[in-house]
Order: sequence, then C-alpha cells, then structure tokens
Amino acid sequence: MGHGNVRAAMICQHAVRGADKAITDAIDRHIGRADDEDDGGSASVLAPVG
Repeated sequence: MGHGNVRAAMICQHAVRGADKAITDAIDRHIGRADDEDDGGSASVLAPVG
C-alpha cells in the first residue's frame, strides 16, 4: 500500500472502514431521487462488491 510500516497501513485501513458502505448508500440515495423524477424507469440499487 506504500506505507512505511504495518502500523501505518492498519491506521489507514481503520480510518476508511465503512467508507464503501457510506459511499454506496449515498449513490443509492442519489439514484433513488433520479428514479423518483423519472417517468416509470426501474429502481436501481447498488451493492458493495468484495
């Protein structure tokens, strides 16, 4: 990951824990608003992969 030691890498991993879920939820809300404004499109849901 380019960190000088394992401790630095672990700190960074802890800091971003849950970020993928927060990002996915925000995108899902944004898509939901777009679907609400649309005339009959199908609902879209994103899910984290990995």
